[in-house]
Amino acid sequence: MKEHIVVIGGYGHVGQMICRELCELYPGKVFAAGRSLERAELFSRATGGKVMPLQLNINEPVNPDVLDNVKLIIMCLDQTDTNFVRSCFEREILYVDISANVSFLSQVEKLHSEAYDRHTTAVLSIGLAPGMTNLMALHATGLMDQTDAIDISIMLGLGDQHGKAAIEWTIDNLGTQFGVIKDGRMTAVSSFKDGKITDFGIGLGRKKAYRFNFSDQHVLPRTLGVSSVSTRLCFDSTPVTELLAWLRTAGVFHLLRYRPIRNIVVQLFGRIHLGTEMFAVKIDARGKKSQENMLVECFLQGRKEAEITAKVASAVADAVYRSPYPHGVYHIDQLFDLETLCRLMNGMVSIQTRINGQQYP
Repeated sequence: MKEHIVVIGGYGHVGQMICRELCELYPGKVFAAGRSLERAELFSRATGGKVMPLQLNINEPVNPDVLDNVKLIIMCLDQTDTNFVRSCFEREILYVDISANVSFLSQVEKLHSEAYDRHTTAVLSIGLAPGMTNLMALHATGLMDQTDAIDISIMLGLGDQHGKAAIEWTIDNLGTQFGVIKDGRMTAVSSFKDGKITDFGIGLGRKKAYRFNFSDQHVLPRTLGVSSVSTRLCFDSTPVTELLAWLRTAGVFHLLRYRPIRNIVVQLFGRIHLGTEMFAVKIDARGKKSQENMLVECFLQGRKEAEITAKVASAVADAVYRSPYPHGVYHIDQLFDLETLCRLMNGMVSIQTRINGQQYP
């Protein structure tokens, strides 16, 4: 009977947190995997052997013997193709992915039939955004008869410690153009443009957030059937947010296409500690209930964004590992709801909801 859990990228920033969460539940069955056996062994020793080391390069053909006893894969690395995912499905291995890359997630979605035929389950959109944002949007839509638009706003703390992969993804998306669904039609927009003032709740107040290419806004029109979805980003430091918006308007971000400049910016961004470890998510959902206009606002505040991503991933992985879920490829909001996930996370997050300006419930 297969029982091992392999966390690929398991000695990375978020991967280590996931491994530490799961090894308390499954000591000796959790493996931190990656290209460097030395780094995996170093991390294993730091856990007192509760997490096991494994050398595995997903960019090369995988020795079938390595995956023989694997029941669940948790992917913490970005991929450019679905070769490894398909190899997991062929071996009937459960699969959980924390990637926020919309292009890659779209490729995995197309493998739904393969996963279904192989009697396995893949869960995508795991973390804070996407992840909690999807479930908060699902929660808001459930309070209305009809949802016309969802605006998602995310504030990240510059004083937080972010992994290199997260920083690289942010930098690579600063100057991008992408399409979003607005009023049921695809509309071209640009990162760090079209700013909007958002109330992030008590202690944070109102901040201007700008469009950013988070994958939740691409997924939710399909999974929730909402005709307009947008996601915006700001930082706890307003001057840094406004500086980035000004640089976008000035056309400076096109220089990030040059790898030496891009690498320097990644390093500099990783050294910025001007703010706090706070993060926040705000959902503004507009629609109707009993033919009356309705605004549902959902608030989430916390500290250390990477820890929330790890907690969400661990909770989802544990649930999928323990119990059978429908076979196929799904996003988190297609298999879980906000109340269930908060319970699986032992209530470590608290969501506040307002309806038409009044606290709910």
